[in-house]
Amino acid sequence: MLVLKSLDIDLTQSEKKTLLGFLSLYSFFTIVILFFISFLYFSFQKDLMLQKKRIMMQEYANDFVFRLKNLHINFDKYKYYPRDEKFNSAIYDSEGKLIFSTLESKDVDLDGVVYTSGSKIHFIEEPESYYLGAKYVVLEIPDDEQWLILLEKEITVFVIIAFFFMTLLGYFLLKLFLRPMKDALHLLDRFIKDTTHELNTPVSAIISNVEMIDITKLDEKLAKKIKRIDIGAKTISNIYEDLTFLTLDNKIISQNEYLDLSAITNQRVEYFRTLAEVKKLEIIANIEEKVTIFCDRKKMIKIIDNFLSNAIKYNKIKGKIIVNLRQSSLSIEDTGKGMTQEQIENLFQRYVRFDNSVGGFGIGLNIVSIIAKEYDFKIDVSSKLHEGTKMELKW
Repeated sequence: MLVLKSLDIDLTQSEKKTLLGFLSLYSFFTIVILFFISFLYFSFQKDLMLQKKRIMMQEYANDFVFRLKNLHINFDKYKYYPRDEKFNSAIYDSEGKLIFSTLESKDVDLDGVVYTSGSKIHFIEEPESYYLGAKYVVLEIPDDEQWLILLEKEITVFVIIAFFFMTLLGYFLLKLFLRPMKDALHLLDRFIKDTTHELNTPVSAIISNVEMIDITKLDEKLAKKIKRIDIGAKTISNIYEDLTFLTLDNKIISQNEYLDLSAITNQRVEYFRTLAEVKKLEIIANIEEKVTIFCDRKKMIKIIDNFLSNAIKYNKIKGKIIVNLRQSSLSIEDTGKGMTQEQIENLFQRYVRFDNSVGGFGIGLNIVSIIAKEYDFKIDVSSKLHEGTKMELKW
């Protein structure tokens, strides 16, 4: 993930899993390719060594066969098996039965020509005649395995250099593949920053002007229209606050202070009461007096707003929202759709939405989790399908 950090790319968990999967697959195939190349090189070098030994052992075999022929002709005179200190030998008949042997190895492959067996090298020769009844002559010399030690060093050096090169190549390929993503994210980031900057002034003006209107003095139709404007403006304002937090505020040092959480909670409940009226929701607020907390004001408001906003979005018509504020906890409970256990586990992931019929971008609870992590708050989520959800913040 260092590449992503250097490119200033913030991916979601699923995107990171996909990227890690790609890197794992790339590493796996790199190892397989290096193993395959190393095996081919090992086989080639071993064959090369055996061909060199074969030339030498062929000369030994010619001399041995000559002495075997001499013994065959003068068997009554000598009767001594032709031994040689340079190699061990054995003779086998046409059915593969041992006639005589000075070999140290017990198992011999008569179908081979030259091969290694343990720490020995064997060479098979078939004389033109069956001297002493031998069809096969087997020669054996010790293998000092110096070629193997040298080959292991060469392969180790090759694998280290090749793996480093492939890793470097993968790094640059990754940067190349991520470049379009980075450009797209920068373009999106600029668009969101410009849009949020331009939204601030008109939305604030709409909300402040609507709040100055005394709707009790208006006729019913006009009052409804003003309420709709108020609801729309507050919805846009809430989205604006989330986008601003993600693009700007979460990079600013928190201005922590002791907050009157009771007053703030009451204020936010009243702020969202207009939105709750659209669904004819009843908000029951059980707020203890003089509850204080040491936190950044904007971030605390952001947590309460997201809890209330979700309780409204995912509630049923004429449902209830129960707000409980205690000295060490704040809980907001709705009577809405509820969630499955799998949905709860993915609740705080960015851009995750479980119901596309309601608004939002799926960033609100991700913001809440970021703030909770900063202040070491604990968030408990309990939910039942078709009954509702309870979000509880503890400090």
